[in-house]
Amino acid sequence: MSRLPFHLAGWSLALCCLFASHPVLAQEDGGVSELVPPTLVADSPALHPAGLEDTTGTVTLELLVDEQGAVAEVAVTASEHPRFTEAAVEAARGLRFAPATLEGRPQPVRMPFVYLFQGRAGAPRVAKVYGSVRARGTRRPLADAAILVSGQAAPVHPDEEGHFLLQLPEGTHTLEVRAPGYRPATFEETLTAGQQLEVIYRLEPLQLKPYETVVRDERPRTEVTRISLHEQELREVPGTQGDPFRVVMLMPGVGSLASGLGYPVVRGGQPAATGFFIDGVRVPMLYHLLLGPAVVQPEFIDTLDFFPGTPPVQYGRLLGGAVEGRVSRPREDRLHATASLDFINSGVFLEAPIHATGTHVSVAGRMSYTGLLASLVTDALSSAGSSSIEAEFWDYQARVEQPVGRGRLRLLALGSSDVLAERAPEEPGQLPDGTPLGASNGAGIVTRFHRVDLRGTHPLAGGELELGVTAGVDTLSLTSERGPPRVVLGEYTLREQSLAGRFRWTRALGQTLQLTAGGDVEHRRATVVATGTGAPAGSRYFSDDDPLTRPTSNARLSGAYAELRWQPTPRWMVVPGLRADAYQLLQEVTHTTLEPRLTVRHALTQSLVLKGGAGLFHQAPTVLLHLPVMDASGLRYGLQEGMQLDVGAEWKPHEQWELSADVFYNPLHRTVELDLRQVLENRRRGGLGADDPAASGEAYGFELMARHPLGNDWFGWASYSFLQSRRRLPVHRYDDRNQHVGIEVTRVPFAFEQEHVFNAAISRKLGRGYTVGAVLHFNTGRPETGELTPQPMRPGEDSAGNPRWVRQDRDAASRMPAFWRVDLRASKAWALDDLMLELSLDLLNASLQQEVLFYEYTSERSAADTSATLRRKEQGFPVVLPMLGLKGTY
Repeated sequence: MSRLPFHLAGWSLALCCLFASHPVLAQEDGGVSELVPPTLVADSPALHPAGLEDTTGTVTLELLVDEQGAVAEVAVTASEHPRFTEAAVEAARGLRFAPATLEGRPQPVRMPFVYLFQGRAGAPRVAKVYGSVRARGTRRPLADAAILVSGQAAPVHPDEEGHFLLQLPEGTHTLEVRAPGYRPATFEETLTAGQQLEVIYRLEPLQLKPYETVVRDERPRTEVTRISLHEQELREVPGTQGDPFRVVMLMPGVGSLASGLGYPVVRGGQPAATGFFIDGVRVPMLYHLLLGPAVVQPEFIDTLDFFPGTPPVQYGRLLGGAVEGRVSRPREDRLHATASLDFINSGVFLEAPIHATGTHVSVAGRMSYTGLLASLVTDALSSAGSSSIEAEFWDYQARVEQPVGRGRLRLLALGSSDVLAERAPEEPGQLPDGTPLGASNGAGIVTRFHRVDLRGTHPLAGGELELGVTAGVDTLSLTSERGPPRVVLGEYTLREQSLAGRFRWTRALGQTLQLTAGGDVEHRRATVVATGTGAPAGSRYFSDDDPLTRPTSNARLSGAYAELRWQPTPRWMVVPGLRADAYQLLQEVTHTTLEPRLTVRHALTQSLVLKGGAGLFHQAPTVLLHLPVMDASGLRYGLQEGMQLDVGAEWKPHEQWELSADVFYNPLHRTVELDLRQVLENRRRGGLGADDPAASGEAYGFELMARHPLGNDWFGWASYSFLQSRRRLPVHRYDDRNQHVGIEVTRVPFAFEQEHVFNAAISRKLGRGYTVGAVLHFNTGRPETGELTPQPMRPGEDSAGNPRWVRQDRDAASRMPAFWRVDLRASKAWALDDLMLELSLDLLNASLQQEVLFYEYTSERSAADTSATLRRKEQGFPVVLPMLGLKGTY
């Protein structure tokens, strides 16, 4: 093999390796063919990078020379410095060759090519300093840094990855490193001739975890109302314990079941009427043990979108709003890890790119030790033979993303488990005098779900196609037992298996139109298993028309939708949409729906937008919270139907302030909101099918919000909601002697209506890693309905004229007192070399306020007075959740 002569290129030399003689190729007929290699006809010298004039190095390339003699591809096989690589690759694209030929025909070939960068002759004895500039704590490369070397006027700037190379004469040198937003740092290096030193210079940030407004490629605002929260707005709101989904409880239009519970009552609808999604995958159980953290790690969520009303057409089979957590975008630069620890659980999150294949893997897991803590507390407070408390949970998430051709595949898996039980004792106990204790009862509830979702995206027909398939299992089990010795008396299990597929295609049709079309189909198999004489719903109670006791139900839910986004002028946006759904309880009943929707937005000025929207919505019958089996077997009661009408305005008077106002009216043509109390109290004999559970109603109100997004070291918002929600229900009438006198259908307040709700949240960076925040929440009390609480009463008389409590008609019942609370959060962050540590204290209800949950009605008699004294006592307790947590991020 021979080498072409060196080609002088400024301070560089180009070296090309070719065959010395023509290779001989054998042919099938026994003949031979000669491959004539390419020859260089136009050189392209590489420029020696500035600042490296005294440095010698080589870059070895592999070139693909096409049939015209041009360089079609350049691959780097070896290099001694990134800046030499850039210069060589850029220069190689300008090379021109006489193409290689085979039997006289031009052929593409691959060939090696070497650029030699020759330093200046007679250069002084030097040493090389290879290094990188990173942010302390986060390891983020600082490409905008400047390195000032003593005795040199011009600074040296690192590349995009933060890498730099210095050639310095032997001796001692002082290096000052500066970067915007970081404290300058000075380093001293003593070098010897020929030394090669590798260093990492870390700069301390002026502000740890600053509140910065991140410019994102946001979807256009086509919805009537969409509130999007990012980054620290999701994880540093006081009272939320760092859970993104709990922030929804502080949004406008949202009421609550009780303080501390994270299931929202959105615009006067049941919590089960609002859907929660993780990148299009619906999550059935949102919180561990109702009061605990969400079932998805906070690090998995990058952005939260909240649609309080008129959600887009892809959110189907919902009567209310929608909440979607968008999974954080993969970070391709390096390994990332987060570990957290607090009073009740610990978790870990790992994110790793595989550069060789372009694969990105993320895994997370969390496990509680509430069971251990509960056992220690109950063991310390109870005597031998007493029942014990078991409370524990765990969850997991995993994501794998892989580019495939022009598209991308993503596998997402997540699951959760909760156990809450009072266990009967294993061994009999006794009183202090030795008297044996009798048997005691125990009960437990276990909830679990798993989801596996495979999604792929690929360009198609001028647009982008997304395909997805999701498999899931949901389980809810109730058990009863007695002991000692501990014996399981019965078990009642709701189990639902599902398999769903979906597609979505989006294409721009010119400059002003965009079409989105999609569909989904889901098959659900619901099974009810009741065993034992002590089952909460024994086998003798099974009823064909009772959705919570029918042994098996199969359902198929399918839908298709289309949406056209039309922007005739920059100030107008019109989005009509249509959705069609089929609800099939196989071999029993089929319901079909057609849901038109319309959104209009008009920019009156650069800062003021007027908006309006309307739509028709349907959903299967619901219980207060989502239950497996309910969506399938409840279809025999028919569908719920309602409209959503919304008008409002958005005003941005300043780049750091956003104000919005919405007025809504939601007529509920048909509601089927089944009574959860009958399930919990084992009242199954009559079945829920004895009476038609359908009702109607309406919800209306208005919402105001002022918001300061991330920026200037603080964020916050204030919101006020006026909410009214009514239902037309049969009300039982009772006279003063507690005698039933009739039934009248009339309008009554929704069980969890809160007329006035106010929220204010603020969080501020104080410098040196300190952050403080506070939340103020106020709501007026819910109506006293007797659902999940004692029956409302009023003073009356017995047959002898003595005072006693008698049942109060529901439409005349009073309301609970108003409630307010203050939540606080404080944290301190430390930036170590390659690790960020944060210690935080989050306190829900730091004001120690008690929320009245229900009234207790008592009748007291004294020894001197035979007449009874009627007393109504407020019952409740202050829900205070202190959470001290430590988190480390690598």
